[in-house]
Amino acid sequence: MRRPLRALPFLALSLLALAPLGTAGADPTPEAPYALDTIPREVPKAGPLQCPKVELVDYAGDNLRFSSTTKVYIGLRDRLKAFEKIAADVATEIYGRPPSRVVHLGTYSCRRIAAYPEFLSEHALGNAIDIAGFDFGPLPKGQSLPEGIPAGFKNGFEVRVLSHWKAQTGHAAIHARFLKTLARRLIARKDVFRVLLGPGYAGHDNHFHFDMAPFRMVEIYDGGQPLVPPPASNSASTVNESTENP
Repeated sequence: MRRPLRALPFLALSLLALAPLGTAGADPTPEAPYALDTIPREVPKAGPLQCPKVELVDYAGDNLRFSSTTKVYIGLRDRLKAFEKIAADVATEIYGRPPSRVVHLGTYSCRRIAAYPEFLSEHALGNAIDIAGFDFGPLPKGQSLPEGIPAGFKNGFEVRVLSHWKAQTGHAAIHARFLKTLARRLIARKDVFRVLLGPGYAGHDNHFHFDMAPFRMVEIYDGGQPLVPPPASNSASTVNESTENP
């Protein structure tokens, strides 16, 4: 089931524009204030758009390589580095090596939120990223696949949110396990992103959206149910699937 866009976070933005952060009934931030929290997000619904001036930097990945160099707000850069580290760890647990490339759909774009044109998108501040998936190269010589992973995974392959999120059989199910494990780890880490959107949320069947808006919002669904973080002691499970090629 595809979940509709919800208005509550955007009403929270209106309140934040009128009151100090963390007051007046708006969802408070889950951690220390962030430099962009005080920037108003409300804009005219139509007409020319002037986006706030923020410090943007070119970013092509640090722990992992991005599919293309992109512009991000400088304060988001360390969040992306943390995301890359988590993605590399999960991938190594499941596939025996980190991704060779993070496939993104963009970061900075001076625009409104399509469904709520009275508000700036976090992309308008370089404060968001859309992740479509990951590319993996061949398993390096001398390294072994994790127990239970079919030999076909020694070759290179692609993992995509659109193609693999709902998979339940074969190699595609292993890719689904990777994506869902990654999403759960990120949900558990409130120090990485505040807003996490993905499959099951309107317009996000083909990507994850991560940002640092001035509120907490998690809308990622698995089989119609909200995805939840793993128990604190949980580690990646061994995957046993078919031996088809990925």
